[in-house]
Amino acid sequence: MVVHEREPFNAEPPPAALTGGGITPLDAFYSRNHGPVPDVDPAGWRLEVDGLVERRLSLSAAELRARFEETEVTATLQCAGNRRTELTGVRDIPGETPWGPCALSTARFRGVRLADVLACAGLAPRTAHIAFTAPDVSPLADPPQPYGVSIPLGKALGPEVLLAWTMNDRPLPRVHGAPLRAVVPGWIGARSVKWLHRVTARTTPSDGYFQTTAYRLLPAGPGRTGPGDGVPLGPLTLNCAVLSPADGSRPPAGPTVITGYALAGEGRTVARVDVSPDGGRSWTRADLDEAAGPWVWQHWRTVLDLPAGASEVVARAWDCAGATTPESPATVWNPKGYANTSWPRVRLYCG
Repeated sequence: MVVHEREPFNAEPPPAALTGGGITPLDAFYSRNHGPVPDVDPAGWRLEVDGLVERRLSLSAAELRARFEETEVTATLQCAGNRRTELTGVRDIPGETPWGPCALSTARFRGVRLADVLACAGLAPRTAHIAFTAPDVSPLADPPQPYGVSIPLGKALGPEVLLAWTMNDRPLPRVHGAPLRAVVPGWIGARSVKWLHRVTARTTPSDGYFQTTAYRLLPAGPGRTGPGDGVPLGPLTLNCAVLSPADGSRPPAGPTVITGYALAGEGRTVARVDVSPDGGRSWTRADLDEAAGPWVWQHWRTVLDLPAGASEVVARAWDCAGATTPESPATVWNPKGYANTSWPRVRLYCG
């Protein structure tokens, strides 16, 4: 793993670990944390469901399994700061984790539908948002506070949103949220809250730091910003990256296999990926894997005939609605370094 911070622990796999596509092994799954990984006693743990509900629930792990139908979803989770290092090449972004192109991974999660638990509790008609709270206290917040965010009710009731206790057919690892985590496919990873212990029905979004201040797309121009400013990040947008060859590597000149991934936004699929050997002057259409599900990345590959000397390989993706990724990172730069969807660029020196 490429470890960016030890405390809180933030790490992403090297690109080579993701080139196989499909499910990401647990030991290569990226890890994004905002504070120390909490010690949660599974025996004493309970999930509290409260707020605008007819019946408050307090469920042990055994009760959660016994009272609700188990189900499974395969989803790609992606950090909102994925590919941030390419934005720092445009302008410095101090204080933010320097994520490369691998702050995302795919797993098969098993648990129960959040919608079923909410139906059991009985939602009040004025409910509009569902908030998640975890016990990990983050010093990033001012003042330090437990991690908490929310999602709109419409998303929370989607059958794909789970309260999960297994990952790739194994018990959820501690660093990935044991004993229970939310899984919100198609949305930034920050909404898939780990170590979940409270679900609250609300009329308004969460009023915590990570909803009102963090994970918001702030304007790039001058001026002070505060809580509530900017665009709150939620659904993922179209993105792609080159995984192999690695940036700065020296492959032999001639036919070279280029591989990468693409991920569409919520409700869309990747329609096409184009790859260029010369910085975008000419393009080759890549072979694109079939989508394994509506919430899962797609890997692509092509062969380019690279000349001796320097080459700049770039890629662009198109989705089923005809949208494509922007050419320059300068056009999407923002003060927090979120949502870099610009063309990935890999500079090679072929011998």
